[in-house]
Amino acid sequence: QVQLVESGGGLVQAGGSLRLSCAASGSILSINNMGWYRQAPGKQRELVAQITSGGTTNYADTVKGRFTISRDNAKNTVYLQMNSLKPEDTAVYYCNADIRRTVLNWYNYWGQGTQVTVSS
Repeated sequence: QVQLVESGGGLVQAGGSLRLSCAASGSILSINNMGWYRQAPGKQRELVAQITSGGTTNYADTVKGRFTISRDNAKNTVYLQMNSLKPEDTAVYYCNADIRRTVLNWYNYWGQGTQVTVSS
C-alpha cells in the first residue's frame, strides 16, 4: 500500500507565507511526477505546480513568481513554498504522485488534502 501524507496548511493573512509538505510512504520503487493541486469551494480541482523526477517544474499562471515546488527524492517528499499569498489562494491543496510499485506498473495517488485559508 502507498500513502501520501500532507502537512503545513493553515490560516494566514494576505501577503504571508506557508510551506506545504507531502511525504509518500509504502511499497515504492520510484516516483515520477509529483504535484500539487487545489480545489476551492464551488470550483474544479486545478493544477498548481508539478515537478518531474529530474527537477523540471511547471506552474499555473496564477502562482508563477509566488510559489515554488521542490522535492527530496531520498525522502520521497514534495514541497510547496507559497509566498505573497492572496485570498484567492484559499482552497484545499492536494498532493499527487505517479508511483512505480512494480517493474511494470505505475499508479497515480492522491493525498487527503490540507486546507489553506488566506484572510484579507
